Amino acid sequence: MTDPRSEATRASYDTVAESYQRLVSTALPRMPFDRAVLAAFAELVDGPVLEVGCGTGLITAHLAGLGVDVSGVDLSPGMVEVARHEHPDLRFEVGTMRELAVPDDALGGVVAWYSTVHAPTSELPAVFTELARVLKPGGHLMTAFKEGDRVTPLTHAYGHDVDLEVHWHPVDSVADAIAAAGLTEVARLVRAPHGAEKGPQACLIARKP
Repeated sequence: MTDPRSEATRASYDTVAESYQRLVSTALPRMPFDRAVLAAFAELVDGPVLEVGCGTGLITAHLAGLGVDVSGVDLSPGMVEVARHEHPDLRFEVGTMRELAVPDDALGGVVAWYSTVHAPTSELPAVFTELARVLKPGGHLMTAFKEGDRVTPLTHAYGHDVDLEVHWHPVDSVADAIAAAGLTEVARLVRAPHGAEKGPQACLIARKP
């Protein structure tokens, strides 16, 4: 993907990859609701799972620890390099969730854990259509995101200057985009902010008929 916004996102995450890993690697043990939905997803899926926008592999590794056959893909080569170093027993590749190098109907599950945070809400139907394409019938999608309806410019993060746009998505808009992709919602969670989070957080799980 070569559009300026995607290039700025890739470059920003290349810059922060190592400091990101240091700063967020201990967060999940303090997030009981997040761990609960990840555990539920791990029970639901049957077959290989791909985490899109996997970053440094924190969620990928957590799911692997729950017995899931999971790999990761991320736009940022810097993030993928850190993921491979931190989790040498797992598979990580550079790529974009908008055009996955995966055959149709190939996966038991897809995880987009805050992976749409840099995509406008208007682009979500196309994103979820691509994720639905690679799911086999009966496969599950799980997506977590910042719940709201605003865009926040981000110029400094994880100790570095960055050039990012953070998109907050209304939960019903995400549900509509998932439905437009042909998936059926099976669960949703909207929780209060935790720690330094600036607003509600949400997670949806959907199934491909």
